[in-house]
Amino acid sequence: MNIAFFTDTYLPTVDGVVTALCTTKRQLEALGHRVLVVAPARKGVPREPGTRYVWALRFKRYPEYGMALVPTRDADALQEFDADLVHSHGLTFMAVKAMWAAWQLDLPTVQTWHTMIHEAIPYYSPFALDPRVLERGLRVFLRRYLRKCDEVIAPTGVVMKELLELAPNIRRHRVLPTGVDTARFRPGIDGSWVRERWGVDGGRLVLHVGRISPEKNLPVLFAAMAAVRREAPDARLVIAGTGPKLEEYRAIVRQLGLAETVQFAGFVPDAELPAYYAACDAFATASTFETQGLVILEAMASGKPVAGPDFRAVPEFVREGVNGHLFAANDPVAAAGAILKCLRGDIAAGACRETAERFSVVQCTGLLVDAYRELLRDWGSGAMPHGTGRIFG
Repeated sequence: MNIAFFTDTYLPTVDGVVTALCTTKRQLEALGHRVLVVAPARKGVPREPGTRYVWALRFKRYPEYGMALVPTRDADALQEFDADLVHSHGLTFMAVKAMWAAWQLDLPTVQTWHTMIHEAIPYYSPFALDPRVLERGLRVFLRRYLRKCDEVIAPTGVVMKELLELAPNIRRHRVLPTGVDTARFRPGIDGSWVRERWGVDGGRLVLHVGRISPEKNLPVLFAAMAAVRREAPDARLVIAGTGPKLEEYRAIVRQLGLAETVQFAGFVPDAELPAYYAACDAFATASTFETQGLVILEAMASGKPVAGPDFRAVPEFVREGVNGHLFAANDPVAAAGAILKCLRGDIAAGACRETAERFSVVQCTGLLVDAYRELLRDWGSGAMPHGTGRIFG
């Protein structure tokens, strides 16, 4: 098959959406399929092969994302590529472009819901309007958009439930997580140099991987580590990633007197990430924003227990006392307790690995291919109506 991916963000940006897209793309290509990525252009960054770039205006508060406002000849590019279907991984401007191009060529449209975008409005709104007004408007758009998609994919059951509450008349839908690369993230990798780099060679290392942005709820982990160090003074939290809140959070850590306990690794190259997971004793997240949390599966694939909030998608992967520990969302004291339980070492690496293997990229991408084939079969047979290409109307 020839599959066109549309996305609002792409390399060199590294976030959950880009990681999911790239992981799936590599596996689809390994299975013999062709993938064309259509993404907003970004001035001054290298262009990826196999990618069509379209002009986009950049968000001032979040320059990794672009607003592809002007019409572009996407249908011509897809026709030249001989696309069989269009799969959107974005939910705004590029999603509209994906639907419009698909309608022009009479191709089915698949949408994967990666991000609770309507909850991000207070953080990243490009418009000087009341966030509540913007959120209401966005919900109206999303409700209409989702009902126009030929298939909607959510990575977890709880997120699909939220989508069906938002848009009850979605045509067809399924739950299908993004797979984790269990060959790349695995036990047995040498992470000793990471421990030495961050001065925890003889202590215990708690890892967080992700963008340093408001929706990741990192101040909860900072406060939790203040409690953790009272019981485990040798424990350190290393945060791998960068983002718009980096300097502000550095200041918070200093104000809390945690400069030696909480350390910011900055951007970690993709090739080094497996060693960071291998180096840690436990992985921690406080985010209530996740639709899946691929980093949770990467940690488990590396044999590491996870401490995470008992909220939204996290409990679908973290099983209390089996592969990690859950805590009440936004509660630093409870988070500290969960982290300390993970650091005791009573969670078997094999149980963590077993969870990740159930969601391997090989298995999940195979299920995605099955979904594509089923959709194309029904589309070609006339068993389902073809879209209008218009979000409203």
